[in-house]
Amino acid sequence: MPAPLLEVRHLRVEFPTRRGTLTALDDVSFEIAPGEILGVVGESGAGKSLTGAAIIGLLEPPGRIAGGEILLEGRRIDNLPHEAMRRIRGRQIGAVFQDPLTSLNPLVTVGRQLTETIQTHLPVAADEARARAIALLKETGIPAAEARIDQYPHQFSGGMRQRVVIALALAAEPKLIVADEPTTALDVSIQAQIITLLKRMTRQHGAAVMLVTHDMGVIAEASDRVAVMYAGRIVEIGPVQQVIHQPSHPYTVGLMGSIPTMDLARDRLLQIDGTMPRLNAIPSGCAFHPRCPSAVDRCRRERPELMPAGTTRAACWLVDASEQVEQP
Repeated sequence: MPAPLLEVRHLRVEFPTRRGTLTALDDVSFEIAPGEILGVVGESGAGKSLTGAAIIGLLEPPGRIAGGEILLEGRRIDNLPHEAMRRIRGRQIGAVFQDPLTSLNPLVTVGRQLTETIQTHLPVAADEARARAIALLKETGIPAAEARIDQYPHQFSGGMRQRVVIALALAAEPKLIVADEPTTALDVSIQAQIITLLKRMTRQHGAAVMLVTHDMGVIAEASDRVAVMYAGRIVEIGPVQQVIHQPSHPYTVGLMGSIPTMDLARDRLLQIDGTMPRLNAIPSGCAFHPRCPSAVDRCRRERPELMPAGTTRAACWLVDASEQVEQP
């Protein structure tokens, strides 16, 4: 295995409030290798987007990194001054967000936004920057790039705007891309095109990708490995096919069981009873135990760490007891 490009070690993110400090991410650790796509999945509020924001240095105040380390190519970046992190963001770390309109300036042409990004991070002249911008638009599948480069964001469709955002993310040839729900606002057919584009660009440029989404279909299609998050922690991580088809954590089993299948007749979809706990009411022990049909006393008392579960790792005492969680 190549050396990891991104290493997140025991990351902890807190939000101080008048009623106490809320822990939004608690002991999150994972790695991403060059050319690899790591999918991060879970319910809303699990901490997926917050993890991405912490990596690219865009935590909203009063959120703060209270513990752990984030390393890019072996260099720690979570403790850098704002200006130093700003130089890394864009040059070494690219970002693709859910709504392309929030990433694009509606008053500036697409070409100017691309060329300014290129010239900010790379020592190139204006003509070369424009040529690179046109090449990027072509590479991301935008037709008539020479003409469309001087158009404004509102003149592009939603799918085409997302392609522009991907071009922007790749403009300075970054080594890491954090893609936060990049296909959520798009039609299904356009989603497939964007996933294919993201995979192709990742392979061609050798970038590592952290793909944040709640859509298991996107995860299955795009990712090499997947991390399942619940209540601010990773509860299972491993190769995508193993996590999808042979999940070890009861939460992952529930997620997989709630997806409708074409080859199995069911009167009702399976569901996970209850809701994710609020940050000020995280249960003791395993945070999932109030919703878990297989919980035992140990689950209520002690919090499990990630431990080997076949080809994956799962934070579940049932795995430690060598008991397999049966998929419904």
